[in-house]
Amino acid sequence: MKEFIKQIRFFYLKRIKWRKHQIGSNFYSGLRVYIWARTKITIGDNFYIGRDSQIETDCIIGDNVIFANKVALVGKYDHHYQEIGVPIRLAPRIRDKNYNWKGLNQLTIIEDDVWIGYGAVVMSGITIGKGSIIAAGSVVTKNTNPYTIYGGNPAKEIAPRFDSEEDLENHIIKEKETLTKISGYQGLKGLERH
Repeated sequence: MKEFIKQIRFFYLKRIKWRKHQIGSNFYSGLRVYIWARTKITIGDNFYIGRDSQIETDCIIGDNVIFANKVALVGKYDHHYQEIGVPIRLAPRIRDKNYNWKGLNQLTIIEDDVWIGYGAVVMSGITIGKGSIIAAGSVVTKNTNPYTIYGGNPAKEIAPRFDSEEDLENHIIKEKETLTKISGYQGLKGLERH
C-alpha cells in the first residue's frame, strides 16, 4: 500500500503539479521539493531529488543524477538589483513578465551521472560535467570538469573521481554495458547487485 501511495504522489508531481516541465522515468522526489523555471526544466531518467531541495532556474538535468537533501539550483540575477532608485525588494524579479534584465537566457546544465551533496548550492548558467561529485555545503559558481570532485565556497576542484586514468576508462566502458543491460531500470529494487 505504501508503494502504491508513493507512485500516486510521483504521478501527481510529474503529471499535474510540474506538468509544464519534462521529467523522465523513475523520478523520485523527497518531501517539500520546490521546482520553478521561467522557461523550462528538462529532467532525464532515474533522477533523485532529496527533501527540501529546490530548482529555481531554467535547467537541463541528465540521466542518473542524485540531488541530496537541501540542494538548490538558483539564479544569479533573480532581482534587478542595479535599478536606480529602487530598493532590491521592490525591484523587478525574474518571475515578472516584464523583467528584461540579466539572467533571462541562462541555462544550468547538470550532465549525466552527477551527485550533488547535502546543502550544496549551484548558481544558474553553469555546467556540472558528467560524472562529477559536488561535496556537501558547496557553492558552485563555475563550470566543473567531468569525473571530478568539487567542494567549498566557492567550489574548487578537490580530486579526480577515480584513482587512476585506467579506472576512469574502465568505468566508462562498464557504464555503457550497465546502462544497456538495465534499459528497463525500474528503481533500485530492479537493479541486480553484483
